[in-house]
Amino acid sequence: MKFVGLILVLLCTFGGLVLAAGFEKAMHLLTGAIIPAAPGEFVIIMGCALSAFLIANSMDVIKGAGRYMSALAKPAAYSKDDYTELLCMMYAVFKLARSKGWLAIEQHIENPEESEMFKTFPTFHHNHHAITFFCDYLRIISLGNENPFQLEALMDAEIEVIAHHEAHPGHAVQAMADGIPALGIVAAVLGVIKTMASISEPPEVLGHLIGGALVGTFLGVWLSYAFVAPIASAMTAKAETEITYYKCIKTGIIAFLNGAAPQVAVEFPRKLLPHDVQPDFAELEAKLNETPAF
Repeated sequence: MKFVGLILVLLCTFGGLVLAAGFEKAMHLLTGAIIPAAPGEFVIIMGCALSAFLIANSMDVIKGAGRYMSALAKPAAYSKDDYTELLCMMYAVFKLARSKGWLAIEQHIENPEESEMFKTFPTFHHNHHAITFFCDYLRIISLGNENPFQLEALMDAEIEVIAHHEAHPGHAVQAMADGIPALGIVAAVLGVIKTMASISEPPEVLGHLIGGALVGTFLGVWLSYAFVAPIASAMTAKAETEITYYKCIKTGIIAFLNGAAPQVAVEFPRKLLPHDVQPDFAELEAKLNETPAF
């Protein structure tokens, strides 16, 4: 749907121009003023915007922005199947810990990449940051700290750090979007300077030059509010879905430490999930019954 939105922006902008000016006049404006001036104005605006983005942000944020561009094709980081798998994984771990004790899971958490239990859940197993988050807290618990209040406070603090890190690319792109209209004015001013250097030309030539200068203002506002800012919002929204995954892990661990049975413990994070990715009770129960014992 996001690509449909981008296409609609183009159709509505230039379709509206055709409706307002008529087809022949609109084509004259496009071919006579807008299209000839657009490449130079675009280079000034977006070139300066991207350069400022590189100056303002670390390489980690720049790479994160590139990674979060996937939000246009995949708005959410995880699907319903991914969350169902996560809940089944926690159920298997909690069931093992309840039946054989926390020492029984040491072989899995000390070397999670080689764990046959974690390999059963491929999406989780290939998520390096999530598996590290999960196993680190299981290590703390296995070492004797089973206080749910202390662990919850520590988890909340770590999730806040993760949330700040994941949201930074979207915020950085939004900051770039906020500056693009001003860069459009810069491009327009340069066009006016060019026009003033040709002040002795006849009115029809000056009108053409002034129209070309105003293309910079148009492009700055249009690119910012119709493209870059919505993309930044999509990136930030996807980052929020990344954090839901960690919150799901936290809620399951805390519920289990508070004495909930394994099947009940995974119900707590299930209820936390948004409805579009939340398996219902019967779906999850069927999957839990299929989960192998370790």
